[in-house]
Amino acid sequence: MPGTVWFVGAGPGDPELITVKGQKLLAQAGAVLFAGSLVDRAATTYAPPGCDIRDSKDMTLEEMTDWLVTRTRTHGTVVRLQTGDPALYGALIEMARPLDAAGVPWRVVPGVSSAMASMAAAGESMTLPEVTQSVILTRVAGRTPMPEGEDLAALAAHHTTLCIFLSITLLHKVEAALRQAGWAEDAPMLVVHKASWPGEEIVIRGTLADIKQRCREAGVVSQAMIVASPTLGSRHWETLARSKLYDPTFTHRFRKATA
Repeated sequence: MPGTVWFVGAGPGDPELITVKGQKLLAQAGAVLFAGSLVDRAATTYAPPGCDIRDSKDMTLEEMTDWLVTRTRTHGTVVRLQTGDPALYGALIEMARPLDAAGVPWRVVPGVSSAMASMAAAGESMTLPEVTQSVILTRVAGRTPMPEGEDLAALAAHHTTLCIFLSITLLHKVEAALRQAGWAEDAPMLVVHKASWPGEEIVIRGTLADIKQRCREAGVVSQAMIVASPTLGSRHWETLARSKLYDPTFTHRFRKATA
């Protein structure tokens, strides 16, 4: 039987944000294929001495899957180390299908997304009681088109939290879509460059009216998460609706109301 290919989420950048399970798999891996254009090479230091480590940034899909299949013939654990979470913009299914065809077993270990790391870096929450309880993870159309019904203006019309991936070079399109959806010029915006990367993280705050200029001044043109949300800046609001779970007037299974 061939070895198993593990698609492991390396997290958003900080090598310590990989999961314990992912770290253990790297420690026993015979071969590791990592996405060097986005994953800090420091994450591969969890691999043992003598591990066959390859950067995939110059490889095609076919070359990557051939490399993985070949390594499973001599190694019981082969890791494909991907940025963030493998299920988000990670070509997971495109790589898994050839493995299925070759009879190679594969598993997935989830990872921390840059969307979560960006909100953590800024000290913000994606959801708030009576403000928004929904989060949309999306992107704008570039060389990869968006499916029908998923253009940003249509999604932004919900006025909920938007985490916009892979779109910093298309910030003008993001602004146009939000305006089309009725977002105000003073709507708060957040851009985080290299969220969680030690010494490289940049947090930029602004509004719909000025966020592009602020990003230009900061020199941010790649690897950035764009967040538009009615929750941004809420820790400075004068009033805030309380969560029912911790409200003393609210009874639930573990606690009776005391006020």
